[in-house]
Amino acid sequence: MKVGLWRIAHARSGDKADRADIGLFAYDAPTYEVLKREVTRERLAAHFADICQGTVEIWPLDNLLAVKIVLNAALQGGAARSLRMDSLGKAVAARLLRMEIEAPADLPRLSHPSARPRESGDPGPSKERTGFPLSRE
Repeated sequence: MKVGLWRIAHARSGDKADRADIGLFAYDAPTYEVLKREVTRERLAAHFADICQGTVEIWPLDNLLAVKIVLNAALQGGAARSLRMDSLGKAVAARLLRMEIEAPADLPRLSHPSARPRESGDPGPSKERTGFPLSRE
């Protein structure tokens, strides 16, 4: 099934001169394996084609269940030279999380309602759904 990365992972980003430096983190080992398989240089280059003028580098960090991504020549010369609104690359992680990949429906964050991020309009957990009181009464 097609799924946005925001549903199964989290990310942080920043800059190193004219490079956007991104950390993509899985919540669990099965999801990490999917990220390593689906988040490729080619897909990242296509996703960031309008801002990344250089190469895309990617390193798996197995001990952290994370992937380090570097987008070279992506910040119009870096913070001191760029006229971009996000000259430090802080919003690049949010843009990455909008990328869609193929993922099995049985990933923990997709198959367990309590582990998923809430969709817009979802009231969240309730005593009726969880069986536990959610506040002191």
